[in-house]
Amino acid sequence: MKKIIALLLAVVMVFALVACASTAKTEEKTDAPAPAETTNEETTAPAEETDAPAEEETAEPAGDAVGTDIKIGVVLIGDENEGYTYSHIKGIQEAAKALGISESNIVWKYSIGEDETCYDACVDCVDQGCQIVITNSYGHQSFCLQAAEEYPDVQFVAMTGDTAKASGLDNFHNAFTGIYEARYVGGVVAGMKLQELIDEGKVEDKNKTADGKIKIGYVGAYPYAEVVSGYTAFFLGLQSVVPDVAMQVQYTNSWFNITAENEAAKALIADGCIIISQHADSTGAPSACQEALDAGTTVYCVGYNVDMLAVAPTAALTSPTNVWEVFYEYAFNAVMNGESFDTNWCQGYEADAVTLTPLGESCAPGTQEKVDETIAAIKDGSLHVFDTSKFTVGGETVTAAFATDTDGDFVPDADEAVFDGYYHESYFQSAPSFQLRIDGITELN
Repeated sequence: MKKIIALLLAVVMVFALVACASTAKTEEKTDAPAPAETTNEETTAPAEETDAPAEEETAEPAGDAVGTDIKIGVVLIGDENEGYTYSHIKGIQEAAKALGISESNIVWKYSIGEDETCYDACVDCVDQGCQIVITNSYGHQSFCLQAAEEYPDVQFVAMTGDTAKASGLDNFHNAFTGIYEARYVGGVVAGMKLQELIDEGKVEDKNKTADGKIKIGYVGAYPYAEVVSGYTAFFLGLQSVVPDVAMQVQYTNSWFNITAENEAAKALIADGCIIISQHADSTGAPSACQEALDAGTTVYCVGYNVDMLAVAPTAALTSPTNVWEVFYEYAFNAVMNGESFDTNWCQGYEADAVTLTPLGESCAPGTQEKVDETIAAIKDGSLHVFDTSKFTVGGETVTAAFATDTDGDFVPDADEAVFDGYYHESYFQSAPSFQLRIDGITELN
């Protein structure tokens, strides 16, 4: 049933994303609507925003358990029509339901820009009695921090942020998931499919580089650590199954642009890429892959966060996805009990905070078993995604790399992250910090 619902919601997403405009506006509701499910993105730069529908209906809370005194403020970069924001709405709603928190105890602030309106929204949540206030965009962080400094008795969480540790505040937090782990496993799924295509003789000369490596492609939003971490993890997962591959990364310079993502995927397909993945917020890339596959071109895709089978029923293999409910339930429970919680929170498979959407019908035989094996190895610590013995930079093994940016130039300059044989992603801060450009991957723009 969950799979069927996800498919239907993904179809709704396609029409919603195409129709959305890109102007921000401030809205507030007490009860969250039931959003149309879309993709998920951690915003680490000003993101394209979408307007909520002209007339929104307020959904009645269903089956509220015994209420609590906690009140939650949620300041969002978009609304339920924008994938990254919807994933947070969904996670908050599920956490609230699990803890018996009435949705009437949640103050929703939609389409809040990365400017002073964010600070104003945070303060208004405090004025309405919220004990915890959450912002969900990287660009919200400085305004969320400003409010945290002024209201020390209220807990503030800047999702995807990276300044909580440096702030020294007890009431200011950052949080992220270990999505790079799920991206690695998504790469394993793609590798299994690629090996099947090799065995079936479906890899042609056009799918190979001059030195014989098989071409794969990746549609990325921006050349930031978050995206670099993700595409590198995907590449390493795929390479663990098929070593002789080369990946091209095509940037769109937008988290959400269905046309640009579609065109980027088409360009990669035209260049011979036989597997496409993405770190962007729409169905543009999977749709391009399905169109090409239907036209006779061999190409398959791994999406992001949403089950893409509704738009790419035979081209889509799976999608890595965040399970935000895990963090929200943890944070809300701590506030309800008057307990402290992590300044920097990041968990992956060990807490079921990341996962894959159901495998598509085109996946190679044995894929589920390989997925289970890989996840088990990640959980027991026998597999580390950024094992430095598995990649090189400029032909050399990496022995040192910083993880923390202390001066705001987006270049890590503190906290040695390479030890025990691997790069410790999200160890010193919750947000991804891996920025190494490893051999075998080319950024096109």
